[in-house]
Amino acid sequence: MWPYPKIVAHRGGGTLAPENTVAGLRAGLAYGFRAVEFDVMLSRDSIGMVIHDPEFGRTVAGQGSVPQTDAVDLAGMDAGSWFGSAFRDEPIPFYTQFIDYCKAQRIWMNVEIKPADGFEADTGAWVAKVTRDSYAAELAAGDPAGYPLLSSFSFEALAAARDAAPELPRGYLLDQIPADWQAQAQELGAVAIHTNHKHLTAELAAQIKAAGFGLFCYTVNDAARGREILAWGVDGFCTDRIDLIGPTFA
Repeated sequence: MWPYPKIVAHRGGGTLAPENTVAGLRAGLAYGFRAVEFDVMLSRDSIGMVIHDPEFGRTVAGQGSVPQTDAVDLAGMDAGSWFGSAFRDEPIPFYTQFIDYCKAQRIWMNVEIKPADGFEADTGAWVAKVTRDSYAAELAAGDPAGYPLLSSFSFEALAAARDAAPELPRGYLLDQIPADWQAQAQELGAVAIHTNHKHLTAELAAQIKAAGFGLFCYTVNDAARGREILAWGVDGFCTDRIDLIGPTFA
């Protein structure tokens, strides 16, 4: 049983706004999305920031990196101009800002724990604790649809999240499904496998579903492909093309 939204806006607004920004969340909302996937990384002073790349240069201009920069300085950086002049000075958000916005707008969150190298356990534990504390009432109510799903490619980060807040559901991110996927997922206490749709087959999908796991894919931007994998039993996917694949697509 997949209690979460099936179609999720990738990094906020997909191709319509700078990724991992509040502007992205607004873009998703404008297209009816109340489900978002985004990335959280720790700053130098161990505060979760919503950003994908550890190194500056793609979405943030200049030299440097997230783990070598304090949160207040990251929050003052321009994470929008790379996408378009209309988004100039759109800041790197604090994770807590994203939580506040998503709770206020009733947006479900798939929170990808995205540790910089060497900070896997610290990042997993921090994200899990802050998420648990922010959703204490929802967790007490006991409805999984009411609280976020944590995910990560990092086994170590997800294990740390499990230990810090075992009550939060976890999805194990895998680019390609390895032979021992089930043992790894069970060790993490994961409720779902999140994987690259490009490497998924109908047979693998059937195996994962038969083992009792949820199955979520990234990043599906073609409607025909979306229909194909949903027919295989995939529970949901994220998309950049929120203008083509709407929240009710499934």
